[in-house]
Amino acid sequence: MSVIISEATVLTESGEQRLDVRIDNGVISELSVSIASSGDDVVLSAQGCHVLPGFVDLHTHLREPGKEDSETIETGSRAGAKGGYTALVAMPNTTPAQDSIPIIEFVRAQGRRAGLVEVVPSGCITVGRAGVALAPLADLARNGVKIFTDDGSGVQDPAIMRRAMEYSRELGITLAQHCEVSALTAGAVMNECSCSSEMGVPGWPALAEELMVHRDIELAKLTGARIHFLHLSTAGSVHLVREAKKAGLPITAEVTPHHLSLTEELLRSFDSTFKVNPPLRSAADIEALKEGLLDGTIDAVATDHAPHVKRDKELPLDQAPPGMLGLETALGVVLSTVPMSAAQLATVMSTNPARIAGLSDRHGMLAAVGRPANLCVVDLGAQWSVDPQQLASKSTNTPFVGRTLRGKVRHTIFEGVVVVNEGVAQR
Repeated sequence: MSVIISEATVLTESGEQRLDVRIDNGVISELSVSIASSGDDVVLSAQGCHVLPGFVDLHTHLREPGKEDSETIETGSRAGAKGGYTALVAMPNTTPAQDSIPIIEFVRAQGRRAGLVEVVPSGCITVGRAGVALAPLADLARNGVKIFTDDGSGVQDPAIMRRAMEYSRELGITLAQHCEVSALTAGAVMNECSCSSEMGVPGWPALAEELMVHRDIELAKLTGARIHFLHLSTAGSVHLVREAKKAGLPITAEVTPHHLSLTEELLRSFDSTFKVNPPLRSAADIEALKEGLLDGTIDAVATDHAPHVKRDKELPLDQAPPGMLGLETALGVVLSTVPMSAAQLATVMSTNPARIAGLSDRHGMLAAVGRPANLCVVDLGAQWSVDPQQLASKSTNTPFVGRTLRGKVRHTIFEGVVVVNEGVAQR
C-alpha cells in the first residue's frame, strides 16, 4: 500500500513544482505530474496546498516525567503532529531532570510508543539544572544526545559554562542557552517598561538577556564551541547575534511565534496567559526580531510550547508560572505575522532546526525520490479560528483562542505513515 499526495505544490531543490508524491516503505518513491492510484492506496488531496518538509521544533516542553497533568509525551506528540511537526526536541526541565541515561531512554521510549513524531530528548548542561556541577555530557552524548540545555534557568556561573563549552567542542554537541542573568530578574513578571511601572509590578530588563548573550558569544569566541540561543526576545540580542555571525562564530538562534506577535501591553490586563519567560517585549523589539528572522540572523522558529494546568495559570500574575502553548498554532501565528514564502517557512521551521538538532539525515529535507517521508501538507492561505475544544494538547493556555490565523496544516506524514489527515490526528 502506498500513500499518494495528489495535486500538490511540492517544495523541491529546483523550487516549487506541481507534482504528485508517492510514498512507500517510509520514503518518497516517486515524484510525477500524475500518479495513478490503486484501490489499496491512501490518497491525500492537496489541491491548493504545499508539501513541505515536516516541521522540527527545537524547544518543546512535554512535561513527562513529572507533570503529566499538564501534558504527556503522547498528547504533546499529537499536538505537534497536528501542527505539522515530525520531530520535537524535548526540554530537560522534567522531574526528574533529563540528566541521566535512564531518563533519556524513558523519554525516547515514550515518544516511540506514541508513534506520532520523533521525540528527541535534550540533556541537561548541569546536574538537575542546578548550575553547580556538569551533567555527564560524554555519557549522554555517547547515548545519542546532541543538544544540551538548562532551559528555564540559564547557566549563571561563567566558569561552569566555559567548562561545558570546552567539553562540548570535543564531543561535537551543541549547548543551547536560556539567556537570563537571574540576579536582574528576581520577582519580575513582565518586561521592564512604562506599563510595568504604571502597573506597579517588577520589570524584567532587556539587559538581563543581553548580558548573557554577550557573555556566551565571548565564550564561544574563546572555546570555538557551538552555542544556540533559545527564545531571543530583544532588539539588542538580535544585534549581538548578527555581529557574532559576521565574525564567523558558530552561533545559532531561535525566536518564538509569541515573541514575533504579542507585545508587553497585553499584560496590562493582568492576564497570566500572556506571562512567558522571557517576557513579551516592545513593538520595537518585535520589529527587530522579524528583521532578524528574515535576514537570517535568527535561524529558526521554535515554539517553547509550555503547557500548564488551568488552576496554575489562573493564579495571580506574580504567582502564575510562565509559558503558553505553541505547537498547534505556530504555523498560523508565523504566517499571520511575518511575510514569508513557502521556501523561507521551510528553512526556519524545518531545515535549519533539523540541522541545529542534528537531525538532517531524516528531517528537514526538501522532497526528492529516496528521501525519508517526514512531510507536512499545508494550506498557506487558509484562515481558521483557534478553538480550545479542538486542541490536542492536554492544556489550553494559549492567548490565541478566538483569533483568526492564516495557514493551516491539512496532513502530516511521519516515517511514511499518515498521522494527521485533514487536520485530524489518526492515533
